[in-house]
Amino acid sequence: MRIYLKTEKEAQSVMERLKHGEKFANIAGEVSLCPSRKRGGDLGIFGRGRMVREFEQAAFALEKGQISPAVKTKFGYHVVKRLE
Repeated sequence: MRIYLKTEKEAQSVMERLKHGEKFANIAGEVSLCPSRKRGGDLGIFGRGRMVREFEQAAFALEKGQISPAVKTKFGYHVVKRLE
């Protein structure tokens, strides 16, 4: 799952909302710039080599159910949650 944002300030706001117990999918549906927002941020299953390096490193370093800190890429900021 991913929440994609343009600014670090937006990413930090999302992290605060998650800390306060808001559901990842609800936030993704509300603020993410990714088309996956319609599915609560669900990107489906993807393998290595499909995403930009920084995003991929964060996604594959997570344990099931864990949420990453904000990850900066050339596209913006991403908050990642691993489902599988």
